[in-house]
Amino acid sequence: MKTALPSALFSAFLISSLVLPTQAQARTIIYAGTLIDGDQNQAQHAMSIVIEDKKITSIESGYILATEKDQIIDLKNDTITPGWIDCHDHLDSEITPKSFTDGVYLEPGDYALHAAFNAKKTLLAGFTTIRNLGDSDNSTLALKRAISKGYAIGPRIYTAGAPIGTTGGHADPTDGYNHKVTEAIKDKSVIDGADAARKAVRQHYKDGTDLIKIMTSGGVLSVEKSGDNPQMDMDEIKAIVTTAHEYGMKVAVHAHGTEAIRRSIMAGVDSIEHGTYMDAEDMRLMKEHGTFYVPTLSAGRWVAEKAKEHGFFPELVRPKALAIGPKLIETCRAANSAGVRIVFGTDTGVSEHGDNAKEFAYLVEAGLSPMKAIKCATSEAAALIGDSTIGSIAVGKYADIVGVKGDLLADITLAHTAVNFVMKDGVTYKNP
Repeated sequence: MKTALPSALFSAFLISSLVLPTQAQARTIIYAGTLIDGDQNQAQHAMSIVIEDKKITSIESGYILATEKDQIIDLKNDTITPGWIDCHDHLDSEITPKSFTDGVYLEPGDYALHAAFNAKKTLLAGFTTIRNLGDSDNSTLALKRAISKGYAIGPRIYTAGAPIGTTGGHADPTDGYNHKVTEAIKDKSVIDGADAARKAVRQHYKDGTDLIKIMTSGGVLSVEKSGDNPQMDMDEIKAIVTTAHEYGMKVAVHAHGTEAIRRSIMAGVDSIEHGTYMDAEDMRLMKEHGTFYVPTLSAGRWVAEKAKEHGFFPELVRPKALAIGPKLIETCRAANSAGVRIVFGTDTGVSEHGDNAKEFAYLVEAGLSPMKAIKCATSEAAALIGDSTIGSIAVGKYADIVGVKGDLLADITLAHTAVNFVMKDGVTYKNP
């Protein structure tokens, strides 16, 4: 008589058989046809990358001889880059017409499972690291732990947990609801005043977040009239920045309007996200203060297109999407010309997960060279995060590596259409 396999054990076996990555052997050698290392401004050709125990141990000119114990990955027809870093993502959400009521219907487990599903798509698209700048119910904190323990597949995550905003502002999840619902779903990350701001940062630190995300201006997708008015006072921003930096956390700032951008820069934030209406003075201040700019062109393009579909967005949202979306390319072009430090970030979760790499083409459209766009997603992104172990292909760094079929510098759209190799921490997740 046969003994039935317990259902939970069978499910675990089935899942592992479908998604278990290929473990790196004692030594893995990648033959790279074209190598962009993330640091230099010139590509190298016919190179060998040697990987042992998660890290890069050697980079050699030519295709070196292998021993019988070595694993060879032949990417002689590919452009090889460091694993890409998306510095603005939202793994647990994706905007649909129903998204504006999700907060009433979805449970914490729903958000965590959405995040896990989208994390795998993101990794297979070539993104080995992300900053998650806003989630629900600390879903990406749970996911980060699950990935580190091998329970889930996804990129390295730096998460801000829930964004911090003010009453009625862009991060207030109760906007548009009646007062009874509002009382039921109040959020501890909605603050008013410097004391509440400091408390919110300390709570995030207690929760285990890696950085802080704040909303200093209105936003496109919140159910409120203005998309660019300042929504956080200077004393509130300074309280957040000072407290976050004391706790070793950086501060990313959602800001569309000029005044909100300026207050944020002067308060000492680390990055401006979107920056739609920044002017020449804002750009001068960003250079002076060393503030990074994350333009999120993918989100701008996506919301502008969806705003043309009647009924997709609430009527309060549509005019903001139509106005702000097209402006982002123009602002990014001006910031690039002004010498502002630009970092790759998509705001995916607004646009669709797995399409993150479309941002490369949008950056090139905004005037960046293909090489600079790639560096925005590698060494520059690592600099913003503050992690010296990622962002370039160099001896001693983690083996986060992407292979794109063809000449990526000649056709930047291949980043979206032709990724055929992905390695994170020396483990291969996608291989032709």
